Amino acid sequence: MNATAPAIVFEPGAGLRVREVSVRAPRAGEVAVEIRAAGVCHSDLHILNGDWPEERPLVLGHEAAGVVTEVGEGVELQPGDHVVLSWFAPCGRCDRCASGKAWLCTGTRAVENVLPDGGTAFSSNGEEVWPFLGLGAFTGTVVVPRSAAIKVAPELPFEVGALLGCAVTTGVGAAVNTAQVRPGETAVVVGCGGVGLATIMGLRLAGAGTIVAVDLSAERREAAERFGATVTLDGAAVDVVAWCQEHLGGADYAFEAVGSPRLIEQLPAMIRAGGAAVVVGMPPIGAKVPIDAFDLADQGKRILGCNYGSSVAAIDIPRLAGLYLAGRLPLDQLVGATRPLREAELAFEDLKAGIGLRGILIPETETETEA
Repeated sequence: MNATAPAIVFEPGAGLRVREVSVRAPRAGEVAVEIRAAGVCHSDLHILNGDWPEERPLVLGHEAAGVVTEVGEGVELQPGDHVVLSWFAPCGRCDRCASGKAWLCTGTRAVENVLPDGGTAFSSNGEEVWPFLGLGAFTGTVVVPRSAAIKVAPELPFEVGALLGCAVTTGVGAAVNTAQVRPGETAVVVGCGGVGLATIMGLRLAGAGTIVAVDLSAERREAAERFGATVTLDGAAVDVVAWCQEHLGGADYAFEAVGSPRLIEQLPAMIRAGGAAVVVGMPPIGAKVPIDAFDLADQGKRILGCNYGSSVAAIDIPRLAGLYLAGRLPLDQLVGATRPLREAELAFEDLKAGIGLRGILIPETETETEA
């Protein structure tokens, strides 16, 4: 296999470009996947904005679903299998993986934007191009490690599957796994993009009582109500901290799903004694947030970091897919504007402006050449 297709590439100093990128055949322990749908996430935007500095050209995209086309030696998946791609491919060997906490894997190389062997399957005009978070899903075909390809039922729509690769697993997991919210407890979710709305769905699934959704967008606040929020607040018009203390006596949980240090700083003041502030959105690298240490200790408050919803992708993604197919998670309603891959720039403009729900890109048909 030597597939060539357009790809959305970040080039240092030049920004977003469409380039023809070739992908080699899968090697031992690798899987080739034809991408059918890819979500547009704030993590990709962090690369474009320079929040996460990168010195090499990257094929962006890390939230996707597709169909297996070829497998390398030692891989039990078969061509034709439907898969969701997991951006955090665990090594399966470190102590974190062995203890059932694959989201804390110390052996993964995905966060280095490489495959497990330190290389890349992508090239363009003789130049190596690297896969963002080990996937690089904004193109027609990718080669990924086996642990990144999670088999799902063929009935699962590709657009929904794409969102399971990051936003949904992170958001639902934040409520169910990281915070372990119990029935009747109260929660505030700040930011109602894809991850925030998924957090609201997770809170509803967990049986939370009052669920407060905060966003600047009226459209997203309306969506939050559909997904289970019992109260919605315009963050520009309401003092959310004061509202939480006056109406809830402080929430049991406050989730930040944007990645804004300014908003993260406000979380501890939104919660009651013994409550938990949960940082779900990914901030810029090196961002610092001041914390009232006395209040934290005196009131027994907690601050929880949430990486990938504290999820084990191989277990949680099929489980969430099953809940969707059983009618218990309305994930199709989370899908926003669907565009061809070449319109990625428009999708990023919507994301920057907070317009719409989760944007989806559909790759153009790839062309195959002889290996």
